[in-house]
Amino acid sequence: MVELDNVAKSYAGHTAVRPLSLTLETGKTFVLIGPSGCGKSTILRLIVGLIQSDSGSVSIAGKRLTRESAIMLRRRIGYVIQEGGLFPHLTAEGNAALMARYLKWDEKKVRERLLQLAELTHFPAERLDRYPAQLSGGQRQRVSLMRALMLDPDLLLLDEPLGALDPMIRAELQRDLRDIFRSLKKTVIIVTHDLGEAAYLGDRLFLMRGGEIVQRGTLAEFLASPADPFVTDFISAQRSFEGDS
Repeated sequence: MVELDNVAKSYAGHTAVRPLSLTLETGKTFVLIGPSGCGKSTILRLIVGLIQSDSGSVSIAGKRLTRESAIMLRRRIGYVIQEGGLFPHLTAEGNAALMARYLKWDEKKVRERLLQLAELTHFPAERLDRYPAQLSGGQRQRVSLMRALMLDPDLLLLDEPLGALDPMIRAELQRDLRDIFRSLKKTVIIVTHDLGEAAYLGDRLFLMRGGEIVQRGTLAEFLASPADPFVTDFISAQRSFEGDS
């Protein structure tokens, strides 16, 4: 589904992503994990085409991402940005249905899809007419997920989707997200700094440092055969995690 071939990105002389290659197969959940500033979110922005790489190439489902192909390819990608990114002047329905209405979907089709997604994400349908300020943090994240899924994308990208939530709500949403990913069988890429969350949601983890991938695999593999002392230090610094599958 996604292939990065020797991709690199720098900003004003600062290296955000060192040359790296990734091949992510269809139907799996992948997690980019690591400390702040290690390049995780930059990789998502490169994949969705919000920024261009300095070198190398990005391909989605076999089609190379370019300035010309980016708009059409983005319609195959759902993207949940940090803290949800809901528009405060739009209701939950208006936010979730934004792209469908931009593409001039029939209103009956829009409403049917909204109700499907509300059920899928456990969002109360009677609150679709409420504005973000009238919703809880967990509900706002569910609306962000509904918006990302509205066009039934092949690829779903989530950038720290649960970072600002309290532990109880976060745990509930983690369970719901894992159920959604498994039921939809889409290719999912998540960015997080939380090792427990990564192990709980991901089929495969990519631990990053300084714009490069230090180790790839499962949490069990990280624990059994750390590729670098940083891997052990990163795990130890988190102090607690779940490897529940």
